[in-house]
Amino acid sequence: MDHQPIISLQQALDIAQQKTLKLPTEFIDFKDAAGRVLAQAVYSDISMPPFDKSAMDGYACKCSDLGKALTILEVIPAGQAPSYAIQEGQCSKIMTGAQVPAGADTVFMIEQSELVGSSQVRFTGTKTSSNICLSGEDVQTGDLVLEKGTLLKAQHIALLAAVGCTSPKVYALPKIGIISTGSELVEPEVIPQGSQIRNSNGHQLVAQAQQTESLVNYYGVVRDEKEATFQLIQKATEENDITLISGGVSVGDFDFVPAIIQQLGFEIHFNKLTVKPGKHTTFASKSDRYIIGLPGNPVSSFIQFEVFVKPFIFHLMNYQLPDLSFPLPLAQPFKRRKADREEFIPVRINAQKEVETISYHGSAHIHAYHQAMGFMHIPQGIDQLNQGEIVYVRPL
Repeated sequence: MDHQPIISLQQALDIAQQKTLKLPTEFIDFKDAAGRVLAQAVYSDISMPPFDKSAMDGYACKCSDLGKALTILEVIPAGQAPSYAIQEGQCSKIMTGAQVPAGADTVFMIEQSELVGSSQVRFTGTKTSSNICLSGEDVQTGDLVLEKGTLLKAQHIALLAAVGCTSPKVYALPKIGIISTGSELVEPEVIPQGSQIRNSNGHQLVAQAQQTESLVNYYGVVRDEKEATFQLIQKATEENDITLISGGVSVGDFDFVPAIIQQLGFEIHFNKLTVKPGKHTTFASKSDRYIIGLPGNPVSSFIQFEVFVKPFIFHLMNYQLPDLSFPLPLAQPFKRRKADREEFIPVRINAQKEVETISYHGSAHIHAYHQAMGFMHIPQGIDQLNQGEIVYVRPL
């Protein structure tokens, strides 16, 4: 394993994405499609609006008749077709969203009207726009409304509903198996004894994976025993697209996970990154199955999930996760002892929209992140940042 070169995070992402085989596709109910990635473009089966519709409550008339006393023919509620076409000297009271009657080219607001007798109305304003949404001005029949590769959110579900795409074709959700290694670990309901510690990062990874809408299988803790570890990793790789293993991928006497990965026929593409925290991150693949080994410290596994695992998961679903880092000024100077790796530091944003670093004691200090609004990126080779200097923050 020592022959593996240490590489940058970007190189790691590039390698992982080159080894990716896209997940299969399926048709699902559009009501369950939030968080999924479209595998097929969506086109509109109708024009929108499907008819000229009123943009407000008012009176539909001819523009040339504005200012005249107009005879009211009917009231047109939304969802009901007009009964009469508009002739000179006529109008119809109309509600927002209702179909504009033939012959009308203007709707003037109720607030700019006055009744004349019991059956007539007059426009009292000085000018008005047409206040009509024209048929097809938003979308026309056959128009592309959603591109292949779109990550579906609430606004996209509305579009699917509007164009009648009730069974969109999407990429399948990845199945992710999560294993924590280490004889010192006990589950949270157990009170630690002696040198034991509670398994926090395993459950943290479960929550992070669930936030990607992935199908998550948690396999619990495996002790530092080769045969038990081999059997559990083998089971997880058979049942999942991605197996996440926290711990056991470093260089200690009991870190035999890399050897097991290779025994299972996986090719290890890298196992060290110029990143802090998370130097000892491993990526291996065998056909359409992947193993990602993460450090056992909770901050390391948390950050590496955010910067490496999450983009990889979405890449499997044919979606390129955008870089949502925001430039903000630093509230106080920042120094670090070493600049040999790029580093991620927990931060909060103060009332002046400045970045404040949070007291952070290293990769085991997950408590530093419970108040963090995000983490800032410090490039490799930079050991000092001045107050007011622009840094890039990825929100959490």
